[in-house]
Amino acid sequence: MIGYLVYLALLILVPLWAQSKVKNTYKKYSQVMNSNMVTGAQVARKILDDNGLYHVSIEETKGMLSDHYDPRKKVVRLSRDNYHGYSAAAAAIAAHEVGHAIQDAESYAFLRFRHALVPIAGLGDKMSFIFIIAGILLNAMNLVLIGVIFMSFAVLFQLVTLPVEFDASNRAMGQLVSSGIIRNNEERQTKKVLNAAALTYVAAALVAVAELIRFASMFLLANDD
Repeated sequence: MIGYLVYLALLILVPLWAQSKVKNTYKKYSQVMNSNMVTGAQVARKILDDNGLYHVSIEETKGMLSDHYDPRKKVVRLSRDNYHGYSAAAAAIAAHEVGHAIQDAESYAFLRFRHALVPIAGLGDKMSFIFIIAGILLNAMNLVLIGVIFMSFAVLFQLVTLPVEFDASNRAMGQLVSSGIIRNNEERQTKKVLNAAALTYVAAALVAVAELIRFASMFLLANDD
């Protein structure tokens, strides 16, 4: 019973805590202007150009914290506040997304691996619970096993995402400092924004691993019986 409660806490509370941390940190540093008074779009363009990525474009996208890099179209997309904003948060997030563009240009191994996993991870995410629930209802452990295998690919995707995101943040810090976009007193603020954003990926990975362990254990225990 205690173990199940811990599992539920991990499943529900950890993601909520991570999301709250991101939102609060972003809100705080979106109100702190960067010393060079450059927008997120300008930050992204400078870092891209400094790295010879003139072909990568920058677009504004809808939604809050919907920022991302599209490797297929070679586009860095920034949410409205970060595209137009002069804040420390806007600079940090823009630089992070450009970090993904640099990874793409350099064929960063973990990024390539994650891209290769996308189709099977997406299928695993959709199909795993269908097989697991069907297996439980029909008392067919073979179906549960198929579901666990599907789930393992989705979990692997989450785990591979971690080094991709941390590396992008490290690249972002290096680029922001070397380009002079941020100064000594701004490095701490930038790190806080990047670290808070990374928590969402860590939380997602923890939840995914916990779910995989739970259902894999269910399958093993059923087989022992």
